[in-house]
Amino acid sequence: MQMDPTTLQLIQVLERTVSSDKNELVAAQTFLQQAAETNLHEFVQRLSAVLVTVGASPVARMAAGLQLKNQLTSKDPDMKFQYQQRWLTIPVETREYIKKNILGALGTENNRPSSAAQCVAYVAVAELAVGEWSELIPLLVNNVVNPSSTEMMKEATLETIGYICQEIESEVLVSQSNEILTAIIHGMKGSSTSNHVRLAATSALYNSLEFTKGNFEKETERNFIMEVVCEATQSTNTQIRVAALQCLVKIMSLYYQYMEPYMAPALFPITLEAMKSDIDEVALQGIEFWSNVSDEEVDLSMEEGEASEGGRPPLKVSRHYAKGALQYLVPVLMKKLTKQEEFDDEDDWNPSKAAGVCLMLLSSCCEEAIVPFVLPFVKDNIKSPDWRYRDAALMAFGSILGGLEPATLKPLVEQAMPTLIELMYDNSVVVRDTAAWTFGRICEMIPDAAINETYLKPLLESLVNGLKAEPRVAANVCWAFTGLAEASYESAEASEDGNQPETYCMSQYFDFIIQRLLETTDRPDGAQANLRSAAYEALMEMVKNSPRDCYVTVQKTTMVILERLQQVLQMESHIQSHSDRAQYNDLQSLLCATLQSVLRKVTTEDAPQISDVIMTALLAMFNSNSCKSGGVQEDALMAVSTLVEVLGEGFLKYMEAFKPYLCLGLKNYAEYQVCCAAVGLTGDICRALKNKMLPYCDEIMTLLLENLSNNAVHRSVKPQIFSAFGDIAMSIGPEFKIYLDVVLQTLVQASQANVDRSDYDMIDYLNELREGVLEAYTGIVQGLRGDGNNCPDVAISLIEPHVPYIIQFITSIAQDREHSEGNVSAAVGLLGDLVMVFGIKLLPMVETEPLNDLLTKGKKSRTHKTKQLASWAAKEIRKLKTAANATSSW
Repeated sequence: MQMDPTTLQLIQVLERTVSSDKNELVAAQTFLQQAAETNLHEFVQRLSAVLVTVGASPVARMAAGLQLKNQLTSKDPDMKFQYQQRWLTIPVETREYIKKNILGALGTENNRPSSAAQCVAYVAVAELAVGEWSELIPLLVNNVVNPSSTEMMKEATLETIGYICQEIESEVLVSQSNEILTAIIHGMKGSSTSNHVRLAATSALYNSLEFTKGNFEKETERNFIMEVVCEATQSTNTQIRVAALQCLVKIMSLYYQYMEPYMAPALFPITLEAMKSDIDEVALQGIEFWSNVSDEEVDLSMEEGEASEGGRPPLKVSRHYAKGALQYLVPVLMKKLTKQEEFDDEDDWNPSKAAGVCLMLLSSCCEEAIVPFVLPFVKDNIKSPDWRYRDAALMAFGSILGGLEPATLKPLVEQAMPTLIELMYDNSVVVRDTAAWTFGRICEMIPDAAINETYLKPLLESLVNGLKAEPRVAANVCWAFTGLAEASYESAEASEDGNQPETYCMSQYFDFIIQRLLETTDRPDGAQANLRSAAYEALMEMVKNSPRDCYVTVQKTTMVILERLQQVLQMESHIQSHSDRAQYNDLQSLLCATLQSVLRKVTTEDAPQISDVIMTALLAMFNSNSCKSGGVQEDALMAVSTLVEVLGEGFLKYMEAFKPYLCLGLKNYAEYQVCCAAVGLTGDICRALKNKMLPYCDEIMTLLLENLSNNAVHRSVKPQIFSAFGDIAMSIGPEFKIYLDVVLQTLVQASQANVDRSDYDMIDYLNELREGVLEAYTGIVQGLRGDGNNCPDVAISLIEPHVPYIIQFITSIAQDREHSEGNVSAAVGLLGDLVMVFGIKLLPMVETEPLNDLLTKGKKSRTHKTKQLASWAAKEIRKLKTAANATSSW
């Protein structure tokens, strides 16, 4: 077969893309990159020609398919969309030529998976979505059902269908779901069909389940699909069996309400059998099925609760399959728990780990009902000579804690306490790890049992000892300390002023525990099992929840953290590798977060004595290379925010030095979390510095307004900016009038925003935006009013023409059924301010049904702040009415 020289050259280059010679490999990749950049249309045409040429080597054809696929799609969603659009701009005749080649290549390759299948699928995803290539699906279906098609043709075509279903928006294919399903079921059922075809068909079914909703709604079609899937779960081929079980797991999630007729005769026995399998992949799917059922039934019971609260029938009801199956499932899960590996990788998912998660989910779903099936196993095996059984018993005990009521839980845990403490010293690292994890669970769920006098000292001893253990054990111990700290603090007697308690049950051990945690953060193996960050987390919680009599330790810890921050900054020049940089940045973030925790505990007298050292360290950090990493910059801004909180007006002396870095944060809209932190910090500084903020306002206001008009700024930043306007207006008072026109204009635009009401995220965003606007108006009204003299001055009169619009905006929020609690609170507060400032002339505007309803709703709120503001606003309106009546009768 004759080939032109360019195609021959391309084949040689493609063959070199798998070369073991590095130079050849790089040269081949460079050639292909340049070919794509020079003339993309010709390049993809030639690739499709190589792919369809049976005479070319399998390596060249496979590489051609891969290169072609890479010009059609990308893992990055934005790039993927651009590539699809780019494909659609290629002239029609060129596209037709390529499509003919890639379709012609289906079923002619000897390698698996098929390269042509991917190419056809990615072209289909681009074209079907815009109503083109309508003949493709019938053609693919025919490839599968045509008796003269080869096995390779059927397999490659079913792979194509699977890829299309996986990648395309489900609504695009709904109208063709019947045809697609016909092909898939044909591939799964045919008696003469090879396992390769069956597997491709079963995988395609898995990907098509979302848009075959119409077929599941019809009983006869549903019965047929379920029969075929259940039959495939009995295949002797493991891959087919696993793929069919994956289909059942997904069907259960998508179509729970239709599953009752199949549960007892088929689904229950099939999945129970799968759970018992010695083949890990099969067992994992069986366990996943019941984890999914539990998840689904927890959601359904929540829906039922909400529906009965709202006095309406629920849309779907739980059939309580999990509860009914407990007696059969739990023994199998226990057995799987005993099959753990001693040195398994943390990230390896195996049946033993899946069984633990499934038990937790069953416990959340079935609550008390699970106890009688689990406890006998725990009692029989918790002291077993075989570490696997001891560990399984512990794991089972820890897993069921989440679903139980405190009344059931407390006696269980108290009874188990001596044994659990003993297991912290077990000779098996796996058992010690699970014991530490179990204490973490106990401290989180039923902390009273952990801090009881009998066991506190031995428990703390065992935990402190565990901090020296392997990283995985020590990390779980840190988690336990986190829960203990909170529980001890909450159970302490509040001091007379109702604030920080004088002492608590851990006071005498506090200093010792803090020292051990600080040592743990410095362990050379701290990067393993997330130990370093777990130890810093525990340290933060211990400090945050510390009583007054531990203050000396808090002071010492503050100095240690400061010292570390300074040491870390000096390490910057020694960083060599990418992983060094990542660890170094993580450490800086952790130190900033810990600094916040200790700072919040420092007294107002002590804060100014250390603030210079802190600010110097933070400024050095802003100036270092690390702050080019968004995470570190965000954490450093948050640390400054805490310093502002503690120092109040005393922060002024740092403002000159800090302002450039605040502005850098406000300009960093590419990393929107940083930008958000900077905007929030701007508000904090305004509240602290009050009118001393004035000299810095021009530059800050300019940046904030620029961010609002910039479409590249992430939407979550904008509500924060409006709130910041309110803070600035409050801090500089009547001086805000120079910004008033432009700010009022942006507030009007924002208050008219509309969103897609079918998207819950967008409704949340709209509510956040409105809350920001309300806060801005509130700050402006309160700020321009000045020091609250009765006669409104010149500044406040500037906003008067705008008041009818503001009241109209509040009314539109009152009439929106999807407004948030925050909206109600901010709206009634603003209403009260307006009435107070502008007096009687507002009465006709505020005496309306929607606003009365809003105030009534506010007064009934469960949130104290909303209730308070609504009562106050209603009272102000009543005062006006009384005054108005008195005037008219007079």
